[in-house]
Amino acid sequence: MHIPIKNNVKWVGQIDTELRQFHGSDFSTHKGSSYNAYLVQEEKTVLIDTVWKPFADKFVKNLATEVDLKKIDAIVVNHGEVDHSGALPALMELIPDTPIYCTANAVDSLTGQYHKEWDFHVVKTGDSLDVGNGKSLVFVEMKMLHWPDSMATYLTQDNILFSNDAFGQHFASNTMFNDAADQCDLFEEALKYFANILTPYNAFLKRKLSEILAMNLAIDIIAPSHGVIWRDNPMQIVEKYAAWCDAYQENQITIAYDTMWEGTRTLADAIAAGIHEQDPDVAIKVFNIAKTDKNDIMTEVFKSKMLVLGSPTVGNDMLDSVAGFLHFLKELKMKNKKAASFGCYGWTGEAPIKIKESLEKAGLAYVDEPFRNKWNPDNEGLLAAKEFGTRLALL
Repeated sequence: MHIPIKNNVKWVGQIDTELRQFHGSDFSTHKGSSYNAYLVQEEKTVLIDTVWKPFADKFVKNLATEVDLKKIDAIVVNHGEVDHSGALPALMELIPDTPIYCTANAVDSLTGQYHKEWDFHVVKTGDSLDVGNGKSLVFVEMKMLHWPDSMATYLTQDNILFSNDAFGQHFASNTMFNDAADQCDLFEEALKYFANILTPYNAFLKRKLSEILAMNLAIDIIAPSHGVIWRDNPMQIVEKYAAWCDAYQENQITIAYDTMWEGTRTLADAIAAGIHEQDPDVAIKVFNIAKTDKNDIMTEVFKSKMLVLGSPTVGNDMLDSVAGFLHFLKELKMKNKKAASFGCYGWTGEAPIKIKESLEKAGLAYVDEPFRNKWNPDNEGLLAAKEFGTRLALL
């Protein structure tokens, strides 16, 4: 299967509608994904990236129906992660002398993963590969977006930016173009992808966006390695990234918790009621961490100006579901977020205090005092929780 992109460029990747977990089980993919590879057929024929290993045989077979494999002049590896390079060993078994263009760090990652000494050609930003007919592939290093080996490749004249993991989504769409996709699904998945994968690298991303814009490249199409291809107003996703990487927040507060015997859940609802009573315009999202996908919650945290996190005390600490959530939050290095904590307890009540310490270590600005309620809340406890929410709405 191939999909024409523009002139002599076609998509030769794989749509994976069944994928439900990615990065092991660390990222949920409710709407599947795609592994996008591209074939440029000018005077020279160049393959840009491959697909994930489970589809390697299918990929090589399909590619052979598009082009005589021995006539592939070069392979560009924008990123060595296995979802992009997994089919490379199977392909190189058939064309072992084909030169591979990639960054120096990609040589390290490819040899480290596959233990093969292929014909590597190391490139850096500004280097190019002449593909004939007056066109060139220009390479742009994209270090830490999201691996040290990442880069993007730009095709002159056709003005296509093959952006690899930047500007993508885990989103299986057989239409493969942004203007043909469901727009709500598309931007929901684009934001989720950014929030859960790229947020730790915001500083790198801001500098790289500035660098790319300074190159004054005409960009008619952005072709990422996952999800749809941006052909209609492709710079709209660049503008979104510029906003998202700049300490992004909306007028939203997220309340997340786990509970043992419903006491902490009851507090969460009372806190939400207090916030709403004080500020009816603020969006309030409430989640049970143990019953909701962590990536979906974290996307809402990314959008929020405040996170209110709760747990009962067990074993002089918080529940492990909340501890794991906080570990992930710390990894993401979010900026410009306020935070508070709460929870029920029976004997000692350390959980909200320990949550406070972890929230501060994660870089959030803690406000108010940890809210604690002994045993299940009675009317007085519910009123106090509601007042706690009212205070938070004013901060």
